[in-house]
Amino acid sequence: MASKVFGQPELPVTLIDMLNKVSIFQTAAFTEMPLNNADVDTESITSFGDFNLGLHVNDDPKSVLTNRMQLLSVINQTLCGQNKPLINRLFWLNQVHGSHVFQVNNTQLGMTPPNADAQISDSAGVGLAIMTADCVPIVLYQPASNKIAAIHAGWQGLACGVIQQTVEQLDDAPIIAWIGVAISQDNYEVSKDVLAKLKAACQNEQLLTDDNLASFDERYSKKTSAKKISADKVNINLPKLAFDQLTAQGVRVQSAATACSYGNAKFYSYRRQSHQNQIATGRMALVIVRHD
Repeated sequence: MASKVFGQPELPVTLIDMLNKVSIFQTAAFTEMPLNNADVDTESITSFGDFNLGLHVNDDPKSVLTNRMQLLSVINQTLCGQNKPLINRLFWLNQVHGSHVFQVNNTQLGMTPPNADAQISDSAGVGLAIMTADCVPIVLYQPASNKIAAIHAGWQGLACGVIQQTVEQLDDAPIIAWIGVAISQDNYEVSKDVLAKLKAACQNEQLLTDDNLASFDERYSKKTSAKKISADKVNINLPKLAFDQLTAQGVRVQSAATACSYGNAKFYSYRRQSHQNQIATGRMALVIVRHD
């Protein structure tokens, strides 16, 4: 369900979960889904959609910053409706497909976000956002320490251990995870070289359990569909790989989105943009806020 800011139309922001001290929100591109499937030509649709949150995609910066402010307003409106304390800051990253983890602590907001693909905070009144347009977004909560974290996990991040790096910087206590909207296996066709790199990295860094490593190819990949047979291509299940990397670190996954960013035109998809020859597309966000 879309959320409404006072005096503004409904916006594509959905409350995924709300616990005593944290809440999780997922945004989308359009308030109403413009298409029934992603195979329809979308040249007539504005690539940046209704609610682009990415400053790095050549959209109008004023529009993006307005969207980010509206997102904060939606979050606080939702918290207010549930008698939860409001938050005053949302932190963003310049995501670079690596494994660096940024410690927010008492960092002040600025126009130049840090280069990182994960961030951690132990403060109340703070939200952490991860932008995606096919990659796997993950947020974490550790009840014992009240720390929250947000992770950007594309195939490169999953290969270089961004999940492991983030978990290792939290305390030695139970952690809960939520996985947001990402591209599905059916729509994520890549070269076998990518599969080999992922497999080697997971083996070398012990990012999965022994059982999952032993069945890596069968568990995370499948041959491409009959319509687009290629000996050099496979379809990889990034959300499943992220799920298993989390559980290998002892993290309990509370929920995982089933929607596909590519197949559902309500969401942003970099791959769909490329296939439909759009000049650019926006970014959505998975956000975790600590409101108490």
